[in-house]
Amino acid sequence: MKVLITGASSGIGKDMAYCFAKLNYDLILVARRKELMEQIKKDVNVNVKIIQMDLTDKNNCFKLYDLLKDDNIDILVNNAGFGLFGMFYKTDLDRELEMINLNITATHILTKLFLKDFVKRDYGYILNVCSSAGFMAGPRLNTYYATKNYSLKLTMAIYEELKHMKSKVHISALCPGPVNTEFNKVAHGVFNLNEANSNYIAKYSINKMFKNKLLIIPQFKIKLGIFALRFLPYKLQLWITYHIQKRKNTGSF
Repeated sequence: MKVLITGASSGIGKDMAYCFAKLNYDLILVARRKELMEQIKKDVNVNVKIIQMDLTDKNNCFKLYDLLKDDNIDILVNNAGFGLFGMFYKTDLDRELEMINLNITATHILTKLFLKDFVKRDYGYILNVCSSAGFMAGPRLNTYYATKNYSLKLTMAIYEELKHMKSKVHISALCPGPVNTEFNKVAHGVFNLNEANSNYIAKYSINKMFKNKLLIIPQFKIKLGIFALRFLPYKLQLWITYHIQKRKNTGSF
């Protein structure tokens, strides 16, 4: 059994690698920082293939599939992604386009290509790491929220298609709130909410994925918040989100 994990060098992707290794899954790890993936390889007792690749380049997404299409992968985890704090008129456009390429384009391409193979053999799991941000618009973290809306809604639509096909292929969306990873460092901001342990998030999400859950929301407070959105007008949601982001300690505003 094999699992392919993108963004595997740190955070949730790294912890998922260790969790899957404990379940005796062979690992295919993809990220830009090879040395961090090499450490995972040293720590586990399963076969590990390391692919150093930048998935912000869509051509690399196709190259990755071509490299692995004959590897009989059982699980695809689209985890690679990042955010960027700041007012939309101030944030760097090139960095935002990189984010769109990674959070949206790479997830879209890899989901489609591997899903085709999974459907043909009528087996496989896809876990797209989305975010609770996917349920909202996000002033001051605007492009990130928008990308996670895309990946979440895409995952939900595919789920319904597979259900009507009576397929044995399963797709899930992991939608955590703040998690203690390198997200803040990369995005140049600091969450003022309590951050969940990424190892807990990894274990929880894998367990729920194998139970064929569509929406995997690990934190109880986040579940309540998402439920409450159903009753709040959009303008009130925007006001609340704006002020939550405003309290984050960052110089990018």
